[in-house]
Formats: sequence, structure tokens, C-alpha cells
Amino acid sequence: MPGLTRQQIEHYRREGFVVVPSLLTAADIQLVDAAVEELAGDGDPERIAAVFEFERESVGGERVARRLHQPYEQHRTFARLAADERVTDRVVSLLGPDLALQHSKLNLKPARVGAPVDWHQDLTYFPHTNDDLVAVLIHLDDATERNGCVELLPGRHRRFLDHSLPDGSFAGRITESLDEERHGAPVAVEGKAGSAIFLHPLTPHRSAENRSPQRRRALIYQYRAADAFPIYTGKHVVAVEECAHHIRGERSSVARFGGPAPVIHRPEGDPKSLYQLQEMSRK
Repeated sequence: MPGLTRQQIEHYRREGFVVVPSLLTAADIQLVDAAVEELAGDGDPERIAAVFEFERESVGGERVARRLHQPYEQHRTFARLAADERVTDRVVSLLGPDLALQHSKLNLKPARVGAPVDWHQDLTYFPHTNDDLVAVLIHLDDATERNGCVELLPGRHRRFLDHSLPDGSFAGRITESLDEERHGAPVAVEGKAGSAIFLHPLTPHRSAENRSPQRRRALIYQYRAADAFPIYTGKHVVAVEECAHHIRGERSSVARFGGPAPVIHRPEGDPKSLYQLQEMSRK
């Protein structure tokens, strides 16, 4: 399968992201739909509560899921797609031939009640020895500004931005000013179902709430170069690493150090999800 073109790679290096218009097909998305329905139809309430996170708002008195945790671990369809050459060939163009999957998630952004996500940089949640990671965000529905598509700040992936509250705790969101004069105007990245955003781990991004009648789902695989190793910031790192998988090429026994020096936050107690952290810090 083809990798990214030279122009696409240059765009990624310069802007911190690149869009691939047609990564998955309608048939692929149908398989994902079937997998989610199978998982949601599990009769075990404890398992459903363990693998799905739910919106704070209900619809018609019913809970609405906003995220499927670690889909790679939950169903073979997601494991197959993570290793699919249509995806990994393009990741190789950015990270080199030796790849691991750091984690996966399926954000469901349901209609009417889809929660917003504040500005943040992914790598603040899971600092590594270098910044050779990339998130592949695959649209499973048409993504528009109306249903809360991803917005990002192009070219602002050279350093860590402040994600701390006044007491020094981790806010899970950018807390320094992001005025347009210094950081530029946000860009809304709309896309058709099957398209994908390849996103640098330090590119600031957010998404608005979804009050529209259309859901906006995104399947996200976070890949890393095999010689990018996680920095220990607490027991949650060990738990996440249990869901990491070598995907392609050779394993590495040597950690490579490079990129901007990561800011280390040490969460207290059980780690919260992005949604929970941001909701708590807004208060």
C-alpha cells in the first residue's frame, strides 16, 4: 500500500497534521458499526460500564455513551484495522518502519448531548522519551463544524503548552492564553466518513459540543516509534502499557531521547479520563 506523499509529509512536519481524504471504506465502517453494536449489546452491565464512558446528559432518560475505551482490546475488528496497511504504511512515512500502538479509543460524540473537548496536547497525558508519536483520527461519520469537528492550531507543535492549574495540578487542558496574535487562528478540520487526520502529539486541538441531530464518531489509534518509551508518572502508565502492542517492524531495546522536554504531571489517586479532568478543572 502507498504511504504518504512527499507533499503530505512536508505538510505534517510544517503544520503538525495532515488529512487523508479516503482512508477507510463504507464497508469498513459497517464492520465497525457491527462491532460496537455487539459490544453495546453485551448483557453484562459491569462489562458495559467498564468499556464505555457515558455523557453526563441523558436523552429521553437513557444514558448515552461518549467513548469506547481501548477498542483494540475489545473486538477483533479494531485490532485488524490497527494493523491495516492502509493505516500503517502512512504512519511509517512519519515515524519510520518500527511501530507500536500506544493506545486506542473510539469517541462517539453523540447527537444533541456530545460534550465539548477543550484545547489540549495529547502528549501531556502520556509523555514519552521522544515525540515520535502520531494519532490517526478516522471519521466514521461526516464531520462538520455543526456536529463538533476537530479544530486545531497549525504549526504550534514545537513545545509543550501549560496544562496546569494554579496549584500545579494537571488540568487536562491548556490553561495559558491562546490569543490569535501569538498562536494564529484555529482551523476547523471537516471531513467525510472514512477520511482521517494524522495528528502530531503536540498539536493543540479541541472540539465543540455537539447539539446537532447528527453524531460525529472518530476512531483513534495512537502510534509511536518503537524506540519511543513512556515516562513513568504513576501507576496508570503501567495500566495503559498493558494495552500497548507492537504492530510492525522490529522491537527496540533502546530508548531514544529527543524532542521538546516533556512537562511531567503526577496525578493524585485514580486517573480521570480527559472528559472528567476537563470538567473538574472548569469548576
